[in-house]
Parts: sequence; structure tokens; C-alpha cells
Amino acid sequence: MENTVPLKALILVCSLTPSPAKSSSEHMAKQIAAEMDKYGVTSTLIRAVDHDIKPGVETDMGEGDAWPQIRRQMLEADILLIATPIWVGHPASVTQRIIERLDAELSETDDEGRLLTYGKVGAVAVVGNEDGAHHVSAELFQALSDVGFSIPAGGPAYWVGEAMQSTDYIELEETPEMVAKTIKTLAANSVHLARFLKNNNYPAV
Repeated sequence: MENTVPLKALILVCSLTPSPAKSSSEHMAKQIAAEMDKYGVTSTLIRAVDHDIKPGVETDMGEGDAWPQIRRQMLEADILLIATPIWVGHPASVTQRIIERLDAELSETDDEGRLLTYGKVGAVAVVGNEDGAHHVSAELFQALSDVGFSIPAGGPAYWVGEAMQSTDYIELEETPEMVAKTIKTLAANSVHLARFLKNNNYPAV
């Protein structure tokens, strides 16, 4: 595919820690954004906990809800990357809230009856100090697929530290070789699929 086709990515960092505190999820998300930048992708990064995303399953939950503005950026983007930590073996609660809000996309269609998320790529980055990256990514990929996103090969990118230890991903002196490789693969394959879908969207059924 031509690398000159401009693409946009929206990155939702689901750390439970507000800005400007350090975040391992954001650290990996920025690494992926840097790789996508090499392919001409412009990324917007949002730390979700900094915004008042109301609970619910509608596109707009009323006064003060930050989701409609975030959703507009999502619909303008070609790639949605969700970066989440693992807590008690599951995606962070912020991540779950975003997935619940994405459920509303099942009722939103274009003039041909396709979900508005068709033709967009969904990717996942996971960090944690316990086992569970495969479980977390499986939950998120199933949800993203259900609401219309396409999943690239070679995902997700993830890092889990040694069990019962306290080292965070952001504290590593260098990115482990295999983690760096998965980051590069996720970025390259997400961009490749997004470029293809941009001009070859799914047919109306």
C-alpha cells in the first residue's frame, strides 16, 4: 500500500492515574505512536481518566459527558488504539467504561446500513505486573470486533513483569527485544490494514 495515504490514529490511554503522573500504558502507547508516525500516521493521545466519561451505553449521556467529543475524534480516525494496564487480572475500569460506551455504535449506521466503525482498525496495548495479557487482549479484541472494528494480524503489543514484583514497564532501562518487535509489528500491520480499508470498506449487506 502507498505510504503517502494520510491516516489518523486515536490513542485512548486507560491508566487509572491522571496526568501528569507517569504511566506505563502511556509509555507503550507513545512507542507505538512513534512507530506509526514512520508510516505517516498522525496520532492524538488522550488519557481517558483526565476526562469525565459518563457511565452508560449511549453516544451522549448528557451534560458534562466528555465522550461525545472523544467519539468525534474516534470517528475521524482510521485507527483506534486502546492502551490499558492489567488490574486484578482484567482491563482497568476506565477501559471497561470505554467498551460500554462503544456499545452504542451498534445502533449507528451510514446511508448503506454499515456501522460507522466499519473500515476502522482496532488495536490493543497491555501492560501489567501479573499474567493476563492474553486474557485482557482477548476481551478487548472481541469487544472491538463486535462493534465494527477490524483487528490486524500480529496484535497485541504487551508486557507483563515478573509475578509478585513491583517493577513497572516505564521503569525498564530499555524495551525488551521481543516487546519492541511486537510494537513494530502492531504499528506496521495496523497501518497496512487501515490503508487498505480506507479505500476498500466492507460491503453493505
